[in-house]
Amino acid sequence: MATKYIFITGGVVSSLGKGIASASLASILESRGLNVTMLKLDPYINVDPGTMSPFQHGEVFVTNDGAETDLDLGHYERFIRQQLGKKNNFTAGRVYENVIERERRGDYLGATVQIIPHITNEIKALAQAGAQGADVALVEIGGTAGDIESLPFLEAIRQMSLELGRENTLFVHLTLLPYIKVAGELKTKPTQHSVKELRGIGIQPDILICRSEHELPEAEREKIALFTNVPTDAVFTSLDVDTIYKVPRALHEQGLDEVVVKKLNLDCKPTDLSEWDSVIHKLNTPTASVDIAMVGKYIDLTEAYKSLSEALLHAGINTATKVNIHYFDSEEIEKNGTDCLNEMSAILVPGGFGNRGVEGKIKTVQYARENKVPYLGICLGMQVAVIEYARNMAGMADANSTEFNHDTPYPIVALITEWQDEDGSTQTRDADSDLGGTMRLGGQECALVDGTLAKEVYGAGVITERHRHRYEVNNTLIDQVQAAGLIVSGKSIDGTLVEMVEVEDHPWFVACQFHPEFTSTPRDGHPLFESFIKAANEAHNLILSS
Repeated sequence: MATKYIFITGGVVSSLGKGIASASLASILESRGLNVTMLKLDPYINVDPGTMSPFQHGEVFVTNDGAETDLDLGHYERFIRQQLGKKNNFTAGRVYENVIERERRGDYLGATVQIIPHITNEIKALAQAGAQGADVALVEIGGTAGDIESLPFLEAIRQMSLELGRENTLFVHLTLLPYIKVAGELKTKPTQHSVKELRGIGIQPDILICRSEHELPEAEREKIALFTNVPTDAVFTSLDVDTIYKVPRALHEQGLDEVVVKKLNLDCKPTDLSEWDSVIHKLNTPTASVDIAMVGKYIDLTEAYKSLSEALLHAGINTATKVNIHYFDSEEIEKNGTDCLNEMSAILVPGGFGNRGVEGKIKTVQYARENKVPYLGICLGMQVAVIEYARNMAGMADANSTEFNHDTPYPIVALITEWQDEDGSTQTRDADSDLGGTMRLGGQECALVDGTLAKEVYGAGVITERHRHRYEVNNTLIDQVQAAGLIVSGKSIDGTLVEMVEVEDHPWFVACQFHPEFTSTPRDGHPLFESFIKAANEAHNLILSS
């Protein structure tokens, strides 16, 4: 059958949870036997989020094919069983870049290049390319109705609805129902105005999902339906919940998927949310509890570590453990020492860029190594582990990464200038390369060493994990560090790049150059995080018994 499109827009305010609502609906439709894919269309001018500050935009999610994408793609992959890629996320910057490149080549044969039709045609082409082969494609438009940046995207999906037919397209609009405590009322006016904004550009929503802290009274539901021209049975509420993994069940029980199936005339089996029910049951019935210290520099905005915190939660689900994450500022540890970590079951140092707080991370690694506290280092967390070991165990005083000190006498971590991609193509970079899209990106194979904890954890000799970094362990110095006892437990498939390290005579000390959090899901978990949480559990029991 022809691909059906569900376009999801947002109104009133940002950060309403369009990504979660979209992913939840997709997971319900997938449970009904449909082949589902998802796209995120972002209106900002950046070509991709790769150079954007985590403080502004949260985490950059990396797909297996090496795209740096919006964090919502992480939600998508955690909710549906599909690996997404470059075609599933594009920005206004990429659209304009494509159109300008064509104009420079003369592809438009001298025509005046305009928003309509050239920009909107490019948006439609990219959306249809990303949706190819799916029964249903859910397309989320970033921003809120009324934003000037979003207008070309809204115009493009309006045109798609006209061209593909209303039987093949459906509009879902997510809004906010604010609760005025003094009046004791939910206010529907912002939703009315948001829909009015959409209708003003030719889009009539088929379904409304209203975010709220309170149940929506039937009288208010009918009022919203009347003033927005949406049937009463197509007005849904999305209440605040204690875990996002309850949202699919909550939306299904209101009948959202039935309305979608009916409006798009989809032939599919009944909904089966048993896997999600199992996730919630495990989440609600832990038999143990651990306290994980996450030591980084973006702690004021935990969205910067979204996939990582979710991966820890998934590990808790799959090991019957309540995982309490405590965020510690590495700059504070740099100034005040590591005493704040004394009550923690285990320590995790995540990825990051720049030298702010790095010495605090190195102190954290030393604390974990010397006190036998389970440690997991990811990306920069592996690099600081190697730096710490080089300084304190291999006699390399002032060892460092050239990212932080270009004149270090022992550049144990340095800029990689050439490497081979999965497909065999050679990539080259230098210190003057553009920042955007120039890192070692995406899924790459790693060979694990026999007899190591890494191989025991993964239960495989070769694994594929996703990367996002520019610096690597320096092969000319790593032999000296290994001679001092550091174990290199994983290397790139060609044997040239260090991928994993371990510390001998330690209950659990593993660090990896890649980002395993990008492939963790609530239903399947991830072996590395599960092993880490089990080790934390054992350490926590030791703390309690002492």
